[in-house]
Amino acid sequence: MAEQINTLAYAQQEEIHERWSELTGQAVDETFNLIPPVYTDHGVNIRVGRNVFVNQGCRFNDVGGIQIDDDVMLGPNVSLITSGHPLDPAQRRTGITSAPIRIERNAWIGASAVILEGVTIGADAVVAAGAVVTRDVPARSVAAGVPATVIKKID
Repeated sequence: MAEQINTLAYAQQEEIHERWSELTGQAVDETFNLIPPVYTDHGVNIRVGRNVFVNQGCRFNDVGGIQIDDDVMLGPNVSLITSGHPLDPAQRRTGITSAPIRIERNAWIGASAVILEGVTIGADAVVAAGAVVTRDVPARSVAAGVPATVIKKID
């Protein structure tokens, strides 16, 4: 289904909404905006709120589940990765780990940021472009770097 979305132009938001709803199994709000292309491994474990903006090239690895609350903005090429592999080399090729990602209300995820399994991005938080987020980001804070750390609070 993502492949069908990727054939559409940004101006075809009504059809993008239809295809996204089919992909995720849930109706999407009319305020949802997505610039194709978009990539996902399943799609059925993604939930998005109202007034969500997804820029081009975003990747949703949704095995563990992805919840995106109202008013969230995702920059271009953001990756939300909810699964991985065990650290133990003997189990690495035979096992999968997963945990949900949650992006709370009004968060902004900058271009090419990577959010890893089990992470929650707090309300009104900002993740800087290129950050790799391995731990929760508190509400009203800015996280940057690899691995991402909180560099300031938002007043």
